[in-house]
Amino acid sequence: MFALYDTLTREVKPLATREPGKLGIYLCGPTVYGPPHLGHGRATLVYDILRRYLEWRGIEVRLVSNITDIDDKIIDRANRESRAWQDITHKCESVWFDSMERLGVKRPSDVPHATEYVEPMVGMIETLVARSAAYTTSDGVYLSVEQVPDYGALAHQSLEDMLAGGGDRDVLGAQEKRHPADFALWKFSKPGEPSWPSPWGAGRPGWHSECVVMSLELLGEGFDLHCGGADLRFPHHENERAQAVALGKGFARHWMHNGFVVDAEGEKMSKSLGNVTNLLDLLDRYDARAYRMLLLQTHYRSPVKVGQDNIDASVKALAGLDAFAARSTALRGAPDEAVLARFVEVMDNDLDTPNAMAHVFDTVRRANFAIDSGDASAAGLVAAVHEMCGALGLPLGQAAPADDDAQAKAAALDAARAAKDFATADALRVELQDAGWIVETTKAGTTLRRG
Repeated sequence: MFALYDTLTREVKPLATREPGKLGIYLCGPTVYGPPHLGHGRATLVYDILRRYLEWRGIEVRLVSNITDIDDKIIDRANRESRAWQDITHKCESVWFDSMERLGVKRPSDVPHATEYVEPMVGMIETLVARSAAYTTSDGVYLSVEQVPDYGALAHQSLEDMLAGGGDRDVLGAQEKRHPADFALWKFSKPGEPSWPSPWGAGRPGWHSECVVMSLELLGEGFDLHCGGADLRFPHHENERAQAVALGKGFARHWMHNGFVVDAEGEKMSKSLGNVTNLLDLLDRYDARAYRMLLLQTHYRSPVKVGQDNIDASVKALAGLDAFAARSTALRGAPDEAVLARFVEVMDNDLDTPNAMAHVFDTVRRANFAIDSGDASAAGLVAAVHEMCGALGLPLGQAAPADDDAQAKAAALDAARAAKDFATADALRVELQDAGWIVETTKAGTTLRRG
């Protein structure tokens, strides 16, 4: 059974689903006010790998991932640049999905936009006010965290511990808040800002209110899995959960968070900190599969540094897999069942992609030996490699195929070898090499790939 670390209980446990054979996932999506960075790329790739693997196992996955298209950061940029806020969100969303397509990330099953759900957000806040779990101040409507008995469960801290750890910092709006940890459900708008009507006055929803409404509207109470980056664990996910508890609704049954992408000093990469490495730059310079390869070799819960050395190592590893795919194209067979069983065993243990990739590379080594020695097991091993890489979203052999002239010379080389005309075979090999091809000849025939 597939088991996954649960942030709430702090243990690896079976991912129990509400309906057998079906899995509902909510993934917090981007706030569209700038280009995606490497941290965004990691989050989407981690959950794309999870989704692809579970679908490969035969599970029907519904992945809901939202677009936050109204937020203080969007408004701030619009004001700085004297642009309509919708112009920023539309363009940034387009860049986002273009980048995800280039990364090979499957589009979510549902892509709700925050601005499409303002009315049910207002309805939720009305319910919280009616239950005395929320109250109005001069700048908005706030949730009273003291009405949530286990507030802080995802952070694994009590309210008292959170305040003690905060030192003497100023808390925004603390003079009107009943508790310093209370957070905005609804923000009253300033002149010229986008706004929607509500019983308390024109304004916009708070960020934490958006995802709780969209997840419950689309996936229902007690949905299976809530995902996101480790930075969202607190306060965003804790505040989502708090609203559901205050409403008396069942929320996510399992919580999954991926580790940060960090810079050379170990600091989390984010637009807010300014140490952003643009995902678009990486995609322009490297095969997009290289970033997936790099992340597959790092456990999803661990931080990862992205630098020249490990990008280059990923490119080299990818080239090795492509070369293997190229030299084994003539082999066809059913995947080796023992190899796939071991792959499943590893992946079912908290999505252990580093050990899964180690298993892939070991299978490639075994397959190459079998090909070279003419062993009948080669075809099953080759098929297993392609099957495992496909389950991870890592298609192999994507290099451009040899042109007709090169393929004809490769076929002539094989014919010359069969006729024991080794002089002609050697001459053809030299011609192909001079044209820039790496020529690999095995008992199965000759394959060509670019060096």
